Amino acid sequence: MGNRAYVDPDLCTGCTLCTDLCPEVFEMDGDVAVARHPDHAALGVTARAQEAADACPVQAITLDHD
Repeated sequence: MGNRAYVDPDLCTGCTLCTDLCPEVFEMDGDVAVARHPDHAALGVTARAQEAADACPVQAITLDHD
């Protein structure tokens, strides 16, 4: 699957922590976050994407790593 970020829309509460911590990858789409540029490694922001995933209060973010 590669170095991809995924936000589960069924779990996301729209708290915006991920969009605050890593706006290069995550943005809001209505009431939930989405991975706007899911290839975090290509953007050079893997550490910040991981920080956002770790901060998610409902564990809605999954990061796949190659």
